[in-house]
Amino acid sequence: MLISGLFIFILILVYFYYKYIIFNFWRKKGVFVPVEPVVPTGNVTKFLTGKISVGELMKNFYMKYKEHRVIGIYTLFKPNLIVADLDLIQTMLTKEFKSFHDRGRYINEKVDPLSGHLASLTGTKWRNLRVKLVPTFTSGKIKQMFTIIRECSEELTKSLEMETHTKNAVDIKEIFARYTTDIIMSTALGIKSNCLVEANNEYRYWGKKFFELNPFWSAMRIFAPEILEFFSIPATDRGVTKFFTKLFRDNVEYRQTHNVVRHDFMNLLIQLMEKGYVELDDNNRDNADKSSNTNKLTMLEATAQAFVFFIAGFETSSTTATFCLYELAVHQDIQDKVRQEIDETLKKHGGLTYDALNEMTYLHKVVQETLRKYPPATVLSRVCTKEIVLPTTNVHIPVGTLISIPVLGVHRDPSIYPDPNKFDPERFNADQVAARHPYAFLAFGEGPRICIGARFGYVQAKVGIISILSKFKVKLHPQTAVPLKFDKTHILTAKGGVHLIIESL
Repeated sequence: MLISGLFIFILILVYFYYKYIIFNFWRKKGVFVPVEPVVPTGNVTKFLTGKISVGELMKNFYMKYKEHRVIGIYTLFKPNLIVADLDLIQTMLTKEFKSFHDRGRYINEKVDPLSGHLASLTGTKWRNLRVKLVPTFTSGKIKQMFTIIRECSEELTKSLEMETHTKNAVDIKEIFARYTTDIIMSTALGIKSNCLVEANNEYRYWGKKFFELNPFWSAMRIFAPEILEFFSIPATDRGVTKFFTKLFRDNVEYRQTHNVVRHDFMNLLIQLMEKGYVELDDNNRDNADKSSNTNKLTMLEATAQAFVFFIAGFETSSTTATFCLYELAVHQDIQDKVRQEIDETLKKHGGLTYDALNEMTYLHKVVQETLRKYPPATVLSRVCTKEIVLPTTNVHIPVGTLISIPVLGVHRDPSIYPDPNKFDPERFNADQVAARHPYAFLAFGEGPRICIGARFGYVQAKVGIISILSKFKVKLHPQTAVPLKFDKTHILTAKGGVHLIIESL
């Protein structure tokens, strides 16, 4: 009886602490609060219970209340500021970057060694590693990897050829995920994973396993990483960690023992482990940053970088290519126009080359519009690292405050992109881009923490699209919903998948 009474008393104390202290944070600062938060979930109950994705949740707040410029909500026990003004977004991501340089993600290299990657690291450690990794994603380095990407695209078309004689539905997201997994495994680790041939092999299995998170654990990882850290709970599945760590170590040891050198990401990571810097392209070799020679990556640090390259690389590119082909199946006129550009450019260059890819300007607009309508990262997260009074407002933001930038909301804002649900690549004509705010397109983020692998992501997605459209016509299968609905996850994914019919030209 005493224990139950004490328990009830503690619950009452916690309730009042939430209600009158935590949930008064924004009102005291004069920040608009749109909806009364609920103890203990704050304003993210629908996300926690799997009723809405985090991107759509933030988009809804943005659309309803954007005239306030900043919106105060609560994500579990934390105040969270939604920034709904493009000038303020630019301020946070670039102009006042010193106050918002961290993402506030889960990182615990002892419990979860794969969490210590560039996307999650903080402060000086992030900055130092970013400088080391930037040379690995230059045009020259990607051009060296282009042959590998093109070979994987040839496997992609082979895997689709058998579908052309049937009216079977092709789950194009699964096909693209296997294609991008083959690319990443080859460029990151030098392994021919054969996912396009063996649909359910171990590489594809563990790639999918990483994203099998229920809404509750997704919310913990996004909004309350301290809880995971306090209880020493890894954000990465232990099986994934064990598999990937062994895979990376075995490959490093094999290459070092047999003096294997390939033009891939793995080779660049080995340079960072052995020398502390990446050798630049031949014409810039003398400018390689050797000052960091004593700051070499450890085996686990290098493994974490390869892992995030693998996870981010296969998922975001396959999702983008999937949504792109969906829109081209809906809009056959746009598909025909893209195909015409592809055919003319391939004929001019005698096949698919890196230079040919970069000449396809209309294809680039189509991919840009896909990323505009379906951004892989629907929300950009930051945490205040140095207290600041937000310029042009009277809002004082203390250290530790969470910041959410609703990318999906910005990209679907009719005042920025008229008729936002319409798929219109002409939005990315040079004159229209110049007329918009420079931070109106945030598919890869902006500022010093813009996605380091954006260029690589564009290349592998475009090569896959080119390979398909140069040989096939894609049409919607009746299984595919129009318009698409989204799964209630932290990544924008079509509910029920995207099923297409593949026809030979």
